[in-house]
Amino acid sequence: MRNKDQGGMNLLGKGAVFNGELKVNGSIRIDGEFEGHMEVSESVIVGKTGQIKGDIAVKDAVIGGTVDGNIRASDKIELQTGSHLSADIVCRGLTVEDGVFFEGNCKMSSEEPPKDTKIETKRQMGGTEES
Repeated sequence: MRNKDQGGMNLLGKGAVFNGELKVNGSIRIDGEFEGHMEVSESVIVGKTGQIKGDIAVKDAVIGGTVDGNIRASDKIELQTGSHLSADIVCRGLTVEDGVFFEGNCKMSSEEPPKDTKIETKRQMGGTEES
């Protein structure tokens, strides 16, 4: 399955199931179930109901649901509260919110992140934020 349009947001909606290889020129949001290999030129957004079993090659990933596989991001990965990730990941930047389940390995790319990317780590302790 190929999307030949540049950019734009593609959607695998809640209740939809896809098995196989997916190549997207642009971004995709997964609220359904995907099993296979995914190559995405821009962003993958896994919603809270989204489930992926397989490997992902992408620029940026935002994970709010479940991923069981490996993620290779050329830029950054964000793990949102309530997400469940059983994977080995490679990325330049990583954001992990409270309440994330992560089992696997993380390798930070040795390449410098783009100059316009700000990477922050936040921790809440006793109602105060530390940077």
